[in-house]
Amino acid sequence: MARILEFIRLQNAFDSETLVLLGAAYEKALRRARARGQPEIVREVIAKRIIEMATKGERDPERLCKGALKGIQKSVPRSEKPY
Repeated sequence: MARILEFIRLQNAFDSETLVLLGAAYEKALRRARARGQPEIVREVIAKRIIEMATKGERDPERLCKGALKGIQKSVPRSEKPY
């Protein structure tokens, strides 16, 4: 959970229960993104998407995770890239 806290600003104040949910969604999304070959830099995009959805009222960790990963495609390994 602590990793997502660095992206939450004061105007996005959430109660402790919500922060636990956001942290769970964030960690799940990061695991899935890494499994799909994504670079570490996507963590900020994932966090911001989760926070944006939570600000609008979403609290389901699975929907937060899926929404954060929407549109993020699997990277193609260098050995498979066309020349």
